[in-house]
Amino acid sequence: MSEPDRAPYRLEPARIPLLIDVPHAGTGLPAELAQALTPEAARFPDTDWHVDRLYEFASAAGAGRMTARLSRYVVDLNRHPQGIALYPGADNTELVPLKRFDGGPIWQTGFFPDAAEVARRRAAYWQPYHERLEAEIQALKARFGYVILLDAHSIPAQVPRFFQGRLPDLNLGTADGQSAQPSLIDAAWKVVESAPGFSAIRDGRFKGGYITRHYGRPAEGVHALQLEIVQASYMDEADPTIFDVRRANPLIGVLERLVDALSSWRP
Repeated sequence: MSEPDRAPYRLEPARIPLLIDVPHAGTGLPAELAQALTPEAARFPDTDWHVDRLYEFASAAGAGRMTARLSRYVVDLNRHPQGIALYPGADNTELVPLKRFDGGPIWQTGFFPDAAEVARRRAAYWQPYHERLEAEIQALKARFGYVILLDAHSIPAQVPRFFQGRLPDLNLGTADGQSAQPSLIDAAWKVVESAPGFSAIRDGRFKGGYITRHYGRPAEGVHALQLEIVQASYMDEADPTIFDVRRANPLIGVLERLVDALSSWRP
């Protein structure tokens, strides 16, 4: 049974100790913010387009899926609740983002989020998501003795604000090996590294966001990995709202092998 429509997420419970989390694929906007976005931001250009659809197959394999309904512009579920930067010294987006990836403004005049508004959104949207995510993780751990969290993301191939040149297609983040047991990391990396037709890197520009770093506690039986996928590897970045199954199929095949490897792993 899925969560009620009023929840800021959709949850398909897991039947195996694998939960796939998709925090940035939502394009929903609360009614109170309907007039708040600039025209450019209202197209939600920084969405992790179609990542939830890329992993649809995983339900049949027994994996759980938790997907955010709301846009990351409302509140970024993959950022520290106190605004601590993920990458000190680099350009970081905030808990409530102020600028688009291209540097343009997100909020219309009069809607710029002050500290009180950030706190309101954290309580209204960020907190319920993470409370449910933590509860699901703990339930799976109690049932199976361990749990694997795969934090699923995508990003345009080139975002000069955050990195130079073109990003590799598949970016596996493990918090420099701290968020999961080494044998699990190796199993995931073997699939990612050998994916035909795709370039790959481990703990490169993206080492894992707040979700991977916070929930990845391998000593406690909770193992977390982040996979950041370049959008050009499965879609037309110039027309992001269209999902082309034929174009995405080679990548889906890689993800199927990854889910199989994660499902087959034992601590």
